[in-house]
Amino acid sequence: MTSPAQAHAMRIAALLQADRSDTDRTNATGYELMLAKLHADLRRLKQIESTTKKIAVKRELLPDYIPWVEGALQGSGAQDDVLMTILVWRIDAGDWQGALDIAAYALRFNLSLPDQFDRNLPCLIAEEFADQAERGEPVPVAMLTATDALLADKDMPDQVRAKLAKAIGYALIRCADTLPPDASAGLKQQALEHFQRAVKLHDKVGVKKDLERLERELKNLAPVADSPAAGG
Repeated sequence: MTSPAQAHAMRIAALLQADRSDTDRTNATGYELMLAKLHADLRRLKQIESTTKKIAVKRELLPDYIPWVEGALQGSGAQDDVLMTILVWRIDAGDWQGALDIAAYALRFNLSLPDQFDRNLPCLIAEEFADQAERGEPVPVAMLTATDALLADKDMPDQVRAKLAKAIGYALIRCADTLPPDASAGLKQQALEHFQRAVKLHDKVGVKKDLERLERELKNLAPVADSPAAGG
């Protein structure tokens, strides 16, 4: 467990790392120590076959990196493979807001993912959030829409952006299904719009049947919503 003194030292080292230029190696030791820890943790994870167990171990390890992340996010954008790996781990572990905090910083300073990741950063963020939602993880709709907004002006394949729009649509439907029919129309309309956007981006995204069903439901709800009040 990291002591308060160790956590403070880690935050300072991360801040210095984030502020250094690529030619300034004065803080190499602190960063290299964190890389060494990360590589040891990655070796531990590589020995685990079960995805569920890997996620559990990541959740166990993530608190060790909190001081480093806090320090790094106060910096000015030097490349940091520790920070970028923790971004992915936080998504895997369901720390949606923590992941978005790092993502916003990384996108602002155009940081790159470490070599083991074969996608660019905007593409990875969009796909990982969408895939987590598709697998049934409880990604709040607010986190999905925040991800969409964060990536609005970023370049990525249309198919990837369509997956995110699809995930938002289904998250909105889940929210709508918790409400009475007369109160769910607004959310279903939003879901419909995200499905329409998804299909426009990628025709085979896999939402056409649900899109048509939503159109019918909203058409049936419209007379109720538009009818005058009794005695009016």
